[in-house]
Amino acid sequence: MSEQPPNGNDDQPDPLDSFDEIIAAETDRDPDLAVIEAGSRTLRTQGGPPQAEVPARPADPEVDKALREVEAELATRWGETKLEPSVSRIAALMDVLGEPQRAYPSIHITGTNGKTSTARMIEALLGAFELRTGRYTSPHVQSITERISLDGAPISAERFVETYQDIKPYIEMVDSAQEYRLSFFEVLTGMAYAAFADAPVDVAVVEVGMGGSWDATNVIDGDVAVITPIGLDHTDRLGSTTGEIAGEKSGIIKQGATVIMAQQPVDAAQVLLKKAVEVDATVAREGLEFGVVARQVAVGGQLLTLRGLGGEYTEVYLPLHGAHQAHNAAVALAAVEAFFGVGAQRAEPLDVETVRRAFASVTSPGRLEVVRRSPTVVLDAAHNPAGAQVTAEAVHEAFDFSRLIGVVGASADKNVRGLLEAFEPVFAEVVVTQNSSHRAMDADELAAIAVEVFGEERVQVEPRLPDALEAAITLAEEEGEFAGGGVLVTGSVITVGEARLLLGRG
Repeated sequence: MSEQPPNGNDDQPDPLDSFDEIIAAETDRDPDLAVIEAGSRTLRTQGGPPQAEVPARPADPEVDKALREVEAELATRWGETKLEPSVSRIAALMDVLGEPQRAYPSIHITGTNGKTSTARMIEALLGAFELRTGRYTSPHVQSITERISLDGAPISAERFVETYQDIKPYIEMVDSAQEYRLSFFEVLTGMAYAAFADAPVDVAVVEVGMGGSWDATNVIDGDVAVITPIGLDHTDRLGSTTGEIAGEKSGIIKQGATVIMAQQPVDAAQVLLKKAVEVDATVAREGLEFGVVARQVAVGGQLLTLRGLGGEYTEVYLPLHGAHQAHNAAVALAAVEAFFGVGAQRAEPLDVETVRRAFASVTSPGRLEVVRRSPTVVLDAAHNPAGAQVTAEAVHEAFDFSRLIGVVGASADKNVRGLLEAFEPVFAEVVVTQNSSHRAMDADELAAIAVEVFGEERVQVEPRLPDALEAAITLAEEEGEFAGGGVLVTGSVITVGEARLLLGRG
């Protein structure tokens, strides 16, 4: 653990002054390039966060069979990449189910990167304040049951099957009345909202699947709308600029809501603020109303000082790596403060000890997750250039690798060149591969792009992921046991999930 600054030392700078300086600096810089950061790095470490619990296949053969049958039925529906921009089908399902999504307040999260990690932090904070939570996130790393969580844990396979069977007659009713059947994601969204109402939960934490306005999750009216950083992704569906993409994502901002806005590109921020004005929403902006005052790299994560809507929270340990996760933590804290009325109905901050306890418990599977030692193997689900950039920076900061080998398996519909270019400065060599998804880019096609980015001598092709992992580990070991070689597996959530299984997690 890095040393914590002593309390009551007159030589220590006033954190409020530091925060004012940070705000002043931000006004002169592009928001999408800014990093609100103070303090110094005191320790480089290979320590990873606590291992996240990801459910394995059910041990009971009958339960496993039932879950596989549900998965097979869901697989017959439109996948998550085939969309018809409308909420008419999910609204019809909610209607016949009795509007379960209105049985509890909700926090709705959109953005391009950081949504799932932010959702997990919000969930941890709410749980620490003794609220019963439901969390809906996507995609899953290993098990479909991860998408629906109650009280911080994925629902059991049994409950997943029961929930599906309970609403199946209503799904079929809606299917018969619509031009198109409910999609895979729409059915899962309906299951989540029904499971939350049945629990019942005190609050739902809901991550959009894509966009916002016409996303299936957008039949809720979130009391708090969270906008994580917006970048270029899904440009064929959401728009070719961050401003256009923000227009779609702003659809989750509802009348009278509170908007918690991470740092954004200027055009995106303008669109979001305009929408907030139109619906009389209150806005809190990272870098102005809240933010990261200081951060220090620590064993297994980082030590933060966060400025929230109600004041300052010092000595907050977060067992996740990277400046981006510190910013996610600031956004999550502000979202929970807003949910409790801090800064509006009440002036005092949240209990700092409870906040510290919550953040210390956070895990985020497949996000700079260490799954093996000697050599160290790290998994990260970065799948677009913006995500790859922050991952590359975080790896450089948190791990003292003398030589890093990349294993990359990407989806064909992504900006693969941009992703590879972001990793080029940190990868000594890259092993390109492909996962089992039908969306996976062919390994040879990926290799052709990688050769243009890295040069032929730094690229190895292994179409099978097990072979790619073995090749990368062998390359990392070439410098010897104590030389500090490492492996980063990235490019897709599916690639990371499959690697996690191959390496014995889950």
